[in-house]
Amino acid sequence: MIQTKQNDFSSVAELLDGILEGNLGPKPETLIVTGASNVYQTTQFPSSTTKYHNYYLLLRVEASFGACSHTSDQLNMESGAEFSGLPLDEVLRDKRLPVQIAAMDAYLGAVFPHPECCSSIIEVAGGTPIQKAKQRDMLIANTATIQAGEKVALIGVVNPLVEAIKQSGGTCLPCDLHLKETQWGETVEKDMDIVLDQANRVICTGMTLSNGSFDHILSRVRERKIPLTVYAQTGSAVIAQFVKQGVTSLVAEPFPFTQFSATASQLYCYSSREEQQHVNEYKAGYR
Repeated sequence: MIQTKQNDFSSVAELLDGILEGNLGPKPETLIVTGASNVYQTTQFPSSTTKYHNYYLLLRVEASFGACSHTSDQLNMESGAEFSGLPLDEVLRDKRLPVQIAAMDAYLGAVFPHPECCSSIIEVAGGTPIQKAKQRDMLIANTATIQAGEKVALIGVVNPLVEAIKQSGGTCLPCDLHLKETQWGETVEKDMDIVLDQANRVICTGMTLSNGSFDHILSRVRERKIPLTVYAQTGSAVIAQFVKQGVTSLVAEPFPFTQFSATASQLYCYSSREEQQHVNEYKAGYR
């Protein structure tokens, strides 16, 4: 179900309207959600006191899984039972933001499959969770083409990515609604505007879709004309619609995610020619 048409959307709400109107592909009422799952997973790396609590809603549409990470108060863990068997347009109109994002991701993943639309496919070698996380996060830092001495706002803190930013020569400005400090004791800012005002470039996670902050980040980087790299498990196909429209580059990790497998995982990179050179250098280093 591959389409070639993409549109210039200024917000997630505009993109949702475009999907519902059938402007990007088949009308969503012609598609059925055939499967829905709720997943609760925790991660705590060795030598770290940080425990990540991850809640996911997964929706299956044709060959695509749509994914949205959310907080425990946004969606209950039995919600998946509501959606299987429903026409996709009905699920897209649900008032709960994580449901909308997962449904949009499922639709766009079916219409614009990552393997057909991305700049390159990167394989993260199998290994332990921390080994895979470090490979993945160094790829994200490489894709962001961080220059020595640059201030990099990291919105959505994962400690291996903080480390990768530092190893790339950047100064990390960590921002997260839930973490108070990094593994190394650095204070984590809660107000994203503070780090967005200081940064030379921005890296954020797809969970900014599920907490409603992505539109604001997109607006600020457009205003300041600074690069934005997104690492997305949540809404990876949604973010792809904003590449070259404020999002400079994307590392997409659709379900099944790296943390659920000890074997090799594929990531899908969307990037400019210059950024693609950095991605190629990363690939060469891991051959």
